[in-house]
Amino acid sequence: MIVFDLCCAAGDHRFEAWFASSDSFADQQARRLIACPVCGDSDVKKAVMAPRVGAKSNQLSVVAPARPIDAPAPGAISPELMRQVMADIAAKQAEILPQSRWVGRDFADAARAMHEGRAAEDLIHGQASPGEAQALRDDGIAAMPLLVPIVPPDAVN
Repeated sequence: MIVFDLCCAAGDHRFEAWFASSDSFADQQARRLIACPVCGDSDVKKAVMAPRVGAKSNQLSVVAPARPIDAPAPGAISPELMRQVMADIAAKQAEILPQSRWVGRDFADAARAMHEGRAAEDLIHGQASPGEAQALRDDGIAAMPLLVPIVPPDAVN
């Protein structure tokens, strides 16, 4: 697996994506299967990334002094802001879910059928195992987890 920093042309939004290989990225990019998670633009390119260079093996590593447990990390988000962001995400997800169709455990099969043209394109949500989700990604099929867990309709009283 390889991770790339990507950015869209429309809004210059930066995001990270994992691929099986550089060839897998190039193939998905050519078929416009990669889309910006912020604006949906499929004109995506690799962003400049800082290389990860390890320390020389003959050098001692320097350990940063520990900060007190109650001290916030530099650039940390306050708990109040985090709660507000999570509430906003949950509200947006609740607004969007009624526009999609619940397919339950058939999510991977339904997504694959739409991708292969065996079923009409539709907005769907459902359940997939980590292995099924990885197989969809490996095949260039766009799917992402819901950010806020939901109760399946058949499990609601």
